[in-house]
Amino acid sequence: MAFRKAVKGTALIGGGAIATVFGLSQFSQYRNKHGALVQVQAAEVVPVKNHLPTREQQILALQTNSEFDVIVIGGGATGCGCALDAATRGLKTALLERYDFSSGTSSRSTKLIHGGVRYLQKAIMKLDFEQYRMVKEALEERAHLLQSAPHLSAPLPIMLPIYKWWQLPYYWIGIKLYDLVAGSQCLKSSYVLTKSRALELFPMLRKDKLVGAIVYYDGQHNDARMNLAIALTAARYGAATANYAEVRHLLKTTDPASGKPRVCGVRCRDVLTGKEFDVRGKCVINATGPFTDSVRKMDDEDVPNICQPSAGVHIVMPGYYSPDNMGLLDPATSDGRVIFFLPWEKMTIAGTTDSPTDVTSHPIPTEEDINFILSEVRNYLGADVEVRRGDVLAAWSGIRPLVTDPNSKDTQSISRNHVVTISDSGLVTIAGGKWTTYRAMARDTIDAAIQEHNLKAGSSRTMGLQLEGAQDWSPTLYIRLVQDYGLESEVAQHLASTYGDKAFEVAKIAQVTGKRWPIVGKRLVSEFPYIEAEVVYGVKEYARTAVDMISRRTRLAFLNVQAAEEALPRIVDIMAKELNWSEQKKKEELETAKKFLYYEMGYKVKTDQLTDRSEISLVPSDIERYKKRFHMFDKDKKGFITILDVQRVLESISVQIAENTLHEILNEVDLNKNGQVELNEFLQLMSAIQKGHVSGSRLAVLMKSAEENLRRRAAIPVDRSGGGV
Repeated sequence: MAFRKAVKGTALIGGGAIATVFGLSQFSQYRNKHGALVQVQAAEVVPVKNHLPTREQQILALQTNSEFDVIVIGGGATGCGCALDAATRGLKTALLERYDFSSGTSSRSTKLIHGGVRYLQKAIMKLDFEQYRMVKEALEERAHLLQSAPHLSAPLPIMLPIYKWWQLPYYWIGIKLYDLVAGSQCLKSSYVLTKSRALELFPMLRKDKLVGAIVYYDGQHNDARMNLAIALTAARYGAATANYAEVRHLLKTTDPASGKPRVCGVRCRDVLTGKEFDVRGKCVINATGPFTDSVRKMDDEDVPNICQPSAGVHIVMPGYYSPDNMGLLDPATSDGRVIFFLPWEKMTIAGTTDSPTDVTSHPIPTEEDINFILSEVRNYLGADVEVRRGDVLAAWSGIRPLVTDPNSKDTQSISRNHVVTISDSGLVTIAGGKWTTYRAMARDTIDAAIQEHNLKAGSSRTMGLQLEGAQDWSPTLYIRLVQDYGLESEVAQHLASTYGDKAFEVAKIAQVTGKRWPIVGKRLVSEFPYIEAEVVYGVKEYARTAVDMISRRTRLAFLNVQAAEEALPRIVDIMAKELNWSEQKKKEELETAKKFLYYEMGYKVKTDQLTDRSEISLVPSDIERYKKRFHMFDKDKKGFITILDVQRVLESISVQIAENTLHEILNEVDLNKNGQVELNEFLQLMSAIQKGHVSGSRLAVLMKSAEENLRRRAAIPVDRSGGGV
């Protein structure tokens, strides 16, 4: 009876909602046709530069141009989008980023290109046309983003598991509405799964009380590389694009007509050299995300804040936690938030949290947020899947710049859409919005800038415009890389999906391995397909620090902090050769990158799982077993083991490991950093492993393997061998 009522009520609501949405969808048809016309126009735009200018050439262009039409502050997705939109309209454009492109929020997203299922739910329940319009626009932009950079993005099926019967029709109608709003740009139609079929596709799922599941489609992308592709495309279209170019303050002049001050440029500092210079422009655009208000206050100290920053934490776990090509959505967590559980770069990403925060350039993930995500993940995975704290390979926090609309009557309410404002002095600010709609945000911003500053330019030409690497990319491009250059198949696929048709440029500079196979392509770390040639190419893509390389040119820091740390020395050596770094500079880069991994990428919270205060909770039999293992290495009964002890045991079983690697392995467990591992530290390690707080300890695996090897090699006693002579 209850189920019948639920279905009946949901059907009535859904029927009305479908009728409403269908009517609203007709409203968008003209706009879609117009978009198609603009797409044809975009195909006619030819990039100005076949070769990327060097960063030094870009800085020189900023210094020598007498006046730009548009100066964009901020090198995130929105800022780079503004630069690309302006440049393709023929406007003389400058783009300034204080750190690296995508160094902030744009590289720390959930990696989804989506319209927002939850926003559509709110739009229908509250009959909120603005929310509906936002979802509609996001779904249109989703289709564009997937087409403009197909090498960096792809559709992803996402499963919504159902554990109560009444939820099945309710969520089914909601997801079908999502498909309907997308219209002809629906990626693939959603569908319902039986319990058995759901478990077949997502075997890790909790079986208890599972009714079935609904699968819908959204897009997924490599966010930092997508951001970089937008920046590089803008550079090819003639924008003077520079990272590590900090805006110190705004330049102003008095308008002769009104007598009022007007923004006419910026004072800029090259962070790498310390040199300061003026960059003048007819229009300055503030696209700085969480730092929106700091730039607005450069214009007017008394202006009220509009940005309300919110921190979102994500974690990365091993790939075996999720299927290769199926995500999971938890629509209602214990505190009402939404959690995604998605395959990404052959790992599993889970997030996000949503909590108020202060604006900072270096957000840090907290243990509380990590444990919240793990707790929610446990609710959806089967009892036979042990969700361990030690399996968190990386964690990061991103600051989402939610905004209040200063032009709205209710200035306290959060706007889920983007907001374009223009100050009395002509500073154009774009704030809010989401990754998926970066192009539409840029279009609206440049439209506003053209109108306010009387710039001579036509309409936006970015719809249908292909980004860096997309022009000659195809799904089978990697095969040519394997056949023509002798790259490993996994490496070739990675290069094709990261650089698109520019993958050939990376392959051309790949080093010969000296092996029968692969012929070229030396890996930075064994378990990831990143190769040394990417570091050389990354410098051409404006990477100037080791952090740029491990976090945004490659994604090592976001996938596995320990692997990133392992690759750092070689990365620094290669960059030093390309950029002529001194030994002191190399040391500084290494330390800065390690600090970045430690605080911003979750290494600290990972290492905090094993401290000198960690409790040893082992049963007596386990303590004895681990003591015996320890004493196999500590032959002299010193109470501690050193690199020499480990080397001696490894030599006895014919295993060779480089001394610097052994030092790293012991250092992971050496809590008081005295160059040796005491018995108590070893027991703390084994206790933490048993509790799931630590996983993948190289020392634990090495010692266990050596112990088993020594036992197999032990001499057979004479009495057991039948006597002897």
